Amino acid sequence: MPFGEQPAYLRVAGDLRQRISDGSLPPHTRLPSQARIREQYGVSDTVALEARKVLMAEGLVEGRSGSGTYVREHPLPRRVVRTGYRVPGDDAGPFRQEQGDDGAKGTWEACSEQEEASPVTAERLGVESGARLMRTRYLFREEGEPVMLSTSWEPLAVTGRTPVMLPEEGPLGGRGVAERMAAVDVVVDNIGEEVGARPCLAEEAVLLGGMPGQIVLVAERTFYAGGRPVETADVVVPSGRFRLAYRMPVG
Repeated sequence: MPFGEQPAYLRVAGDLRQRISDGSLPPHTRLPSQARIREQYGVSDTVALEARKVLMAEGLVEGRSGSGTYVREHPLPRRVVRTGYRVPGDDAGPFRQEQGDDGAKGTWEACSEQEEASPVTAERLGVESGARLMRTRYLFREEGEPVMLSTSWEPLAVTGRTPVMLPEEGPLGGRGVAERMAAVDVVVDNIGEEVGARPCLAEEAVLLGGMPGQIVLVAERTFYAGGRPVETADVVVPSGRFRLAYRMPVG
């Protein structure tokens, strides 16, 4: 096939996608049937079926058992601002560390437990595989709606047997990583963050609302003190409802 020439099913899917985008097929409208698509575009049943599959894979339509295929509602994505640091003493807790917008307010649930470092986590933290870590899992909500998940790991070689060993307990429970580390004479001076996308895991879909396999954004964040990693985390955000926005200082 010559470069730039699309297969018939993609041309049909593209036209239907445009109709969804411009409102000709608004949310909750039933998608034209396979027979209707075949007649309207002069294509085979196979092409009509593949075009519908494309729209379903893209999340633009959804099948309803015994009823047909309908256009899904897609609200405009909301911004999740990323800054890394949180103002010391900020009483908004870890929500403000992950959602850096000054106006952001929300609640969170957290659970901490010790575990051995997996090879992947060990590499991110610069420790031996099997080293003891404190893992903390978070579920963040804004106005009751799940916004993001976060799982963080801290080497117990740094925080073990100190007042900040448990991120959500003790005198600095719920404070930011930098503030907690400073309490044990560890000065955080750098943060790295890499963002990627992957299918949502089943257990994540249960907490965030949605279907397993839908795409989520994953920010892999690491706090450093003099080049030494002292905390790393995976921050998971539903890509269909939110987008990540970054604020970075200059100079």
